Amino acid sequence: MRVLIAALIAFAVSWAVGKVLIPWLAALKAGQTIKEIGPKWHMSKQGTPTMGGLMFIAGILVSLLIAGFPDLLEGHPGGLFVFLFALVYGGIGFFDDYMKVKYKKNEGLTAPQKFLLQLAAAILFTVLLRYFGYLDACLYIPFANVTVDVPWILYMVFAAFVMVGTVNAVNLTDGVDGLATGVTMPVALFFTVVAILWGYTELGIFSAAFLGGLAAFLIYNFHPAKVFMGDTGSLFLGGAVAGLAFGLDIPIALILVGIIYIAETLSDIIQVTYFKLTHGRRIFRMAPLHHHFEMGGWSEEKVFTVFTAVTAAGCLLAFLGVMGRFAA
Repeated sequence: MRVLIAALIAFAVSWAVGKVLIPWLAALKAGQTIKEIGPKWHMSKQGTPTMGGLMFIAGILVSLLIAGFPDLLEGHPGGLFVFLFALVYGGIGFFDDYMKVKYKKNEGLTAPQKFLLQLAAAILFTVLLRYFGYLDACLYIPFANVTVDVPWILYMVFAAFVMVGTVNAVNLTDGVDGLATGVTMPVALFFTVVAILWGYTELGIFSAAFLGGLAAFLIYNFHPAKVFMGDTGSLFLGGAVAGLAFGLDIPIALILVGIIYIAETLSDIIQVTYFKLTHGRRIFRMAPLHHHFEMGGWSEEKVFTVFTAVTAAGCLLAFLGVMGRFAA
C-alpha cells in the first residue's frame, strides 16, 4: 500500500509543481538552446523551458519524506541513499543547464569536469552501499542465477564505469519529446516490482515515487513538449536508474532494462568512430539512434512508442532473468 501511496504522492506533487514551474521558467526565459547540428525541424523547439526535471525531483523528495519515513525510522536508508546519489547528478546537470541558459549557448561544464564529478559520486555511493550491506563484491548473473566473486577494487572500478556510463547514456537518450521519460518509466516499474518481491521496501518506495514523478512529467513533456527536463532531469534519471540497479545488487540487468540507453550510446560511438576512420562517411543518417529514425521519416510520437515498447520488452526479459534470485 505504501508503494502505491508513494507513486500517487510523487505524481500529484510533480504535476502541481509543473503548473507553477513551467510559467516561472518561461518568465525567466530559461529556454533550451537547440544544437545547430541536430534535425532542422528541432529548431522550432528553441526557447522551450528547460530544467523541468526539478518538478519530478521535488515530487520524489516529498514522496520519500512521507511514504518512506517509516523505513528511515527502522534503519533502512537505501531509498534515501539512491535519491541523494541521483540528486548529486541532478545538481551537476542543474549547473550545466544554468550555464547554458545564462550564456545562451549549448555549453556548460566541460567533459572532464563532468566526468570527475560523476566518478567521485559513483565511488562514494558504491562504498556507502557496501558499508550498509546493500551489496558486496559479487556479481549476480541473471538467468544463470549464480554470483561471481570479484576483488573489491576491481568491483569498484566496474561499478564506477557502469554508473557513469548509465548516467551519460540516459542523458544522450533525452533528444526527442518525452523519450527519456517514456523509456525510463518501464525501468522504474521493473525496479519497483523487483524491490517489492525481494523485500527491499525502502527501494520499492523510491522506485514507485520515481515512476509516479515521471508519469506526471510526461503530461508536460510529451510531444509537443511544454518543457524539457534538461540535464537537471536526465542526469538525475541516470543516477536513479544506476543507483537502483546497484542498490538491488543486479547491475548486469542494466544490459536488458537499459537496452535503448545502450543502443543510443553505441550508435553515437559507432558514428563518430566510423566518420573519423573513413574521413566523412556515415553509418547512420544521424546519431544518436533516435535521430536516425527521425531522418528516416519517423515522427517523434513513433520514436517514443517504439523505443518505450522495446524497453518494456527488455524489462520483462530482465525480470524473467532475475526471478530465480527471489526463490534463492
